[in-house]
Amino acid sequence: MFDMDEFMQSSTRVFTVSRKPGVSEYKTMAKITGLGIILIGIIAFFVKLILEGFVKI
Repeated sequence: MFDMDEFMQSSTRVFTVSRKPGVSEYKTMAKITGLGIILIGIIAFFVKLILEGFVKI
């Protein structure tokens, strides 16, 4: 059903290969995440304006 030894081997393999991201990688992820949040906010704002009737299409 569930092989604990196989799970431990694959988990060890993942932790061996993985590494801690650097500062530049963190900055890139923060920029992309921030732009995504802003984009979703802008889209939501325009949808709200359209649904409330302020902007006619």
